[in-house]
Amino acid sequence: MDLQLLLPLLLSFLLLLFLKGQLSYLRKKGPLPGPTFVVPFLGSAIPMILSPTKFWSDQAASAARAGLSANFLVGRFILFVRSTELSHKIFSNVRPDAFHLIGHPFGKKLFGEHNLIYMFDQAHKDLRRRIAPNFTPRALATYLSIQQRIILSHFDRWLSAASAAPGEPIPLRALCREMNLETSQTVFSGPYLSPSARRRFNADYNLFNVGLMALPFDFPGFAFRRARLAVSRLIDTLSACVGESKRRMRAGLEPQCLVDFWMQDPESAGSDDAEIGGHLFDFLFAAQDASTSSLLWAVALLDSHPHVLENVREEAGRVWSPDSGEPITPDVLRLMKYTEAVAREVIRFRPPATMVPHIAGEDFELTDWYTVPKGTIVFPSTFESSFQGFTDPDRFDPDRFGEDRQEDRVYKRNFLAFGAGPHQCVGQRYAINHLMLFITLFATLLDFRRHRTDGCDDIAYVPTIVPKDDCKVYLHKRCAHFPSF
Repeated sequence: MDLQLLLPLLLSFLLLLFLKGQLSYLRKKGPLPGPTFVVPFLGSAIPMILSPTKFWSDQAASAARAGLSANFLVGRFILFVRSTELSHKIFSNVRPDAFHLIGHPFGKKLFGEHNLIYMFDQAHKDLRRRIAPNFTPRALATYLSIQQRIILSHFDRWLSAASAAPGEPIPLRALCREMNLETSQTVFSGPYLSPSARRRFNADYNLFNVGLMALPFDFPGFAFRRARLAVSRLIDTLSACVGESKRRMRAGLEPQCLVDFWMQDPESAGSDDAEIGGHLFDFLFAAQDASTSSLLWAVALLDSHPHVLENVREEAGRVWSPDSGEPITPDVLRLMKYTEAVAREVIRFRPPATMVPHIAGEDFELTDWYTVPKGTIVFPSTFESSFQGFTDPDRFDPDRFGEDRQEDRVYKRNFLAFGAGPHQCVGQRYAINHLMLFITLFATLLDFRRHRTDGCDDIAYVPTIVPKDDCKVYLHKRCAHFPSF
């Protein structure tokens, strides 16, 4: 065909696709606030990647009046949900096919099939029942000992790094992430990861983390493809750990980690290793970056609220001493009511996973004036809910969770950092324990000071939220005798 004829036909075809996409978007958008025109296929993907903080802040501002707003990302129509009550409608799964948790807009392709977040109905209930023994008081006590030992070993490394560069602040983000990765690996997989396997695991997990924030182009050379292949290798590694744990538990030995407690259950022990490995990866993903986010914000907020830091130190001094030679036990941790209030306020004030993506499995009447179209990716905002209802919500105030005010009960529906409904985080007690333990040890054993610069406390998405400056601090040893357990 003559090129002069082909070019107009091609342009007409592209224009038709553009118009079809625009009309489809406008039809789904209906009366919602949001952009009127969107870039074909990409939509607002480029602004989101270049400045995720601004992008999601703009979505929240757009949704301020209606409670939700519309946009378009990489071929998908999306909704941002600011209203707590509308978020509960999505979390509650009022109908089996209404909304399905996906964890990431393109998560199923990235995380793999054997993932807890993609299970629903009876299969999901059965799995949560089988998971329950992993978070009993006995299991949590085992994990607490591991957590404490690893935190202290990393504090030693942090102090060495600070001594090697006197007068220079050290950024805590990479250090906390490394500490949490070792903690998660050891708590979940115990003795079954060799040092070489841990090094490979860390490299693959980094590839996965980079891919989370990349455009979902599943082609050779792209970060998303590298992340997807890394996840397959990570699950293979964890599956091998499951097989070793099964053999150890069949021998009647004491459980040393989460997978051991899990494999004591005969039904779980009969499951496929790859299936359990996929679920272990889900636990690790949930614990790793969310926990890193909370630890960094805890340091930042303790530094900017010295009276809270002093209260934490005073409480710790009443119930535990680093000179005792004894670790912090679950009984001691339960006595730290103020420190637990601080941990919960850190999570409320800076919820690590600011949004919990779902996909609409059917057309759903979310309000009396808007029906969510099937296939829509919906982003309930745990961050926005955290600043609704609570007394003076923009103020960091651990006392709100004390016995006098009990805002954790009064405004329970607004505290969505661990989700709600059937997919509410099953390991939230483990997460709270880890944050409390870190806060106590960091405040008691270390003197620290933030390296403050303009915008250092601005929010950065990585993909959980962290201080923009990676939480740079000056560190010194606070006590004469550093404990070792």
